[in-house]
Amino acid sequence: MFVPSNLLPSWLAVLLTEKFFNACIIHEEERKNEKNIYCLDCCISFCPHCLTPHQSHRLLKIRRYVYHDVIKLDDASKLIDCALVQSYTSNSAKVVFLNQRPQTKNSRGSGNVCSTCDRSLQDPYLYCSLSCKIDHVVRTEGGLSKYLRECNFMALPDPGLDDGLLTPDTVLEPAGSVRTSSGSAGYGELGCMSLACTATTEIVRKKRSSLLRAACRPVSSPVSEIPAGRRKGTPHRAPLH
Repeated sequence: MFVPSNLLPSWLAVLLTEKFFNACIIHEEERKNEKNIYCLDCCISFCPHCLTPHQSHRLLKIRRYVYHDVIKLDDASKLIDCALVQSYTSNSAKVVFLNQRPQTKNSRGSGNVCSTCDRSLQDPYLYCSLSCKIDHVVRTEGGLSKYLRECNFMALPDPGLDDGLLTPDTVLEPAGSVRTSSGSAGYGELGCMSLACTATTEIVRKKRSSLLRAACRPVSSPVSEIPAGRRKGTPHRAPLH
């Protein structure tokens, strides 16, 4: 993030620089003590066990996928204009990355790329994360005020339905992506980093193995078989005249 913090509202400057999912030092002995809740009124992050003093405040749930922080697009859109920021679909909900992610090579010249960090993008997106859009807008327009939204209420999701973690079994897909006739996904760079569910893969392998065993099993003709223990009958001879 290259934008000076004095050009951003306090809640946004802290949100983009905060380190989420560290263990809460107050509740070190508790389970699920990761700091994944952000209070927009107090500009601090905390764990679910610290929630009580902030229950009447505007609260944002931070989620994580492959060590990177994401938030739901619906939540982000209540706070800032997210147009042209690439979103991804996970668990039937669209999410956006908070900050740009490290990349090993420069993607410029290889199609549509992020206007800030040159990461490969799908059309018609221009930014790979919220911070990249904010950086570009401030540099080119001098301010962010017309992109900010007024939000007076933001509540957390039901804790029994949402733990904020996108597990390795979750596959993030770019919004609007389609699968090709060969069964592969046209996800570009994301397709290489997505992890398919290993349990599903194992089930498919077992099914294929069962089918192969059934196909290769020898089939005996029931006519040629004689049940075990059955004696051959006494032959009948023609009478002598």
